[in-house]
Amino acid sequence: MCYIFFLLFLISSIFCLLFSMNLMVMDYSYFLELIFFSLNSLNFTYVILLDWMSMLFLSFVMFISSMVIFYSEEYMMGDLNKNRFIFLVVMFVFSMMFLIISPNLISILLGWDGLGLVSYCLVIYYQNVKSFNAGMLTALTNRIGDVALLMSIAWMLNYGSWNFIFYLEIMKQDWIMELISYFVFLAALTKSAQIPFSSWLPAAMAAPTPVSSLVHSSTLVTAGVYLLIRFNFAFNDTLLFILLFISSLTMFMAGLGANFEFDLKKIIALSTLSQLGLMMSILALGSFKLAFFHLLIHALFKALLFMCAGNIIHNMNNCQDIRYMGNLINQLPLTCSYLNICNWSLCGLPFMSGFYSKDLIVEFMSMGYLNFFIYLIFYISIGLTVSYSFRLSYYTMTGNFNFLSLNMIKDSSFLMLKGMSGLILFVIISGSMFSWMVFSSPMFICLPFFMKIITLVMVFFGGWIGYEVSMFKISYNLMSNNFQTKFLSNMWNMPILSTFGMTYFPLYLGMIYSKIFDLGWSEYYGPKNLSLTLKNLTFIQYLSVNHIKIYLLMLMIWLFFLIFMF
Repeated sequence: MCYIFFLLFLISSIFCLLFSMNLMVMDYSYFLELIFFSLNSLNFTYVILLDWMSMLFLSFVMFISSMVIFYSEEYMMGDLNKNRFIFLVVMFVFSMMFLIISPNLISILLGWDGLGLVSYCLVIYYQNVKSFNAGMLTALTNRIGDVALLMSIAWMLNYGSWNFIFYLEIMKQDWIMELISYFVFLAALTKSAQIPFSSWLPAAMAAPTPVSSLVHSSTLVTAGVYLLIRFNFAFNDTLLFILLFISSLTMFMAGLGANFEFDLKKIIALSTLSQLGLMMSILALGSFKLAFFHLLIHALFKALLFMCAGNIIHNMNNCQDIRYMGNLINQLPLTCSYLNICNWSLCGLPFMSGFYSKDLIVEFMSMGYLNFFIYLIFYISIGLTVSYSFRLSYYTMTGNFNFLSLNMIKDSSFLMLKGMSGLILFVIISGSMFSWMVFSSPMFICLPFFMKIITLVMVFFGGWIGYEVSMFKISYNLMSNNFQTKFLSNMWNMPILSTFGMTYFPLYLGMIYSKIFDLGWSEYYGPKNLSLTLKNLTFIQYLSVNHIKIYLLMLMIWLFFLIFMF
């Protein structure tokens, strides 16, 4: 089963890439209208948009999916429901495909809702209380975005068609299009887990690791960014300003939270959240191509990063705490090499693939006329990225091995390693390769030496901070019970607000109402008092008590009655 879908997706990926390159060279876009049936003058059609952007993204999704499915063959080997898992993953990928190739809000909703539904099924796959809670949080948070998308569909009726791609620039000044763009913006915030909807993303780590690899690279969380890239022509300055503020805060918050985290998968999940904030902030600054470019590059190294984490967790007997790891470079040399390369790419180390997108984004931001807050938060976030990446490498690869003394840890998972090896070359070379493809002409950057070199300075400074935090176990001391560190390490209390904060007050209100109405004075003087009074007034009630004296009393009365009457 795995091999069939692996080959199918791999061949489709190669075809989509070649087709995308052809569309780029020819500067073509194809609209396909598939007519399901025609009733009088009403046509039921399904519209597909094939342009270089959708085909290139589709190629990446297919390629990563093929490697993840190949990887799952061994990762899910002992699972009784492996085929069900593979079918769920395939449904997940097909939902993403529907979303990518749709220029129509109705068909986008088809893929959008498909992603939400299948992601719920995958998050609760292991069927325990933690998974069910995480799945419910994921599903309910995403429903907010689904409702926003439904509202935008309703308002789109004013234009006579749901093919939004035709109206974006023409109707930009129209207040209805502004309203639609605000709804789409809200939908994208929930799907891409920006503040204040961030708490579901680390919770979704309850899913199996191959799913995390797929979700955090090219599907689900990137759906929101992709929708904003498609809609970016309709956004006004106010909306872009709000987007810039929210996404930059998300980027900063996730980077800070990852430095306090000890769960291997959650560190990588918070890293994804940080990168999503980076994509959205550069989109808000006005370069949708740069956001799309970083989306593609990030998809590759993040998928491989999760696959490496999955292999480590597999070997560590399902232990995810990085404090139990250490010295893994000797036991898992190939996996650790891949992990290091992905971390370098994530940090934006020169000439790795991530460097070509991240460095360009920061330089593009530096050339704009922005306030000091945005400038500062961008560079601090870059430093934090390097800091948690270095901390992760330090905890997992150096020092003493802190797990069981009796162990059998080695790189023997050949299918998993083959799946990972399929991605590693692209993690290294894709940055330079696709920077030539995506940008038809090179971007002209003109900056003074200090502003040009400050990115590299922040990378090394962040690495040093990460070393200090890991080496001297500062993070242990920081995890004391004071409010600030709890606040910073717990994603600014968002998980508490979106779970406890949402349920506590309605339940508390229910308890008060129960006390006042069901168990209060109104009940005492109302139905309960009435029943007591009626009981006291009626003599017949005493007969139902079944005391023998009552029966004897009744017998005596009956005898007296007989004697005196007759």
